[in-house]
Amino acid sequence: MTPPADIVDELLAAWMAVRPDLDPSALGVVGRVLILAQGLHKSVEAALARHELSLGQFDILATLRRNTVDRGMTPTQLLRSVVLSSGGMTSRLDKLEAAGLIVRGTDATDRRTIVVMLTAKGKRRIDTATTTRFAEARASAPVLPAQDLEKLEELLRTWLLQNQMKLQE
Repeated sequence: MTPPADIVDELLAAWMAVRPDLDPSALGVVGRVLILAQGLHKSVEAALARHELSLGQFDILATLRRNTVDRGMTPTQLLRSVVLSSGGMTSRLDKLEAAGLIVRGTDATDRRTIVVMLTAKGKRRIDTATTTRFAEARASAPVLPAQDLEKLEELLRTWLLQNQMKLQE
């Protein structure tokens, strides 16, 4: 039995009608991933908005929560952990600091080094937002048998590893 056609199937059929010389196989996969990514991004942003956070702000707070106890991280260390320009990082840090979620201070061993740390308010916010984020991911995951989900994750991991360096440029 043939599965029902989706929007990507319709687009590819239209292209094949006018450009039969093109191989549509890669665009079928990439197109579906792009469409899914757009929807997933909207869903994540809506879930995080309940915590007055954007996905970029969540990433910074989550990175601090996962990687520090009381010592903080430098802006450069944070920048390596999230996909942002240095200007984008500064802007987000400014907003998070203004909201009382982080503080910037100097490193105890080298006063020339700036470190970013979660405040108690920031820790509470990221802990509740992380619970929401995990629930949103669970709700957004495809309804598939466990074996299929494991295979999908394996295939996506392989694809990501093949492209990870390009994506970080």
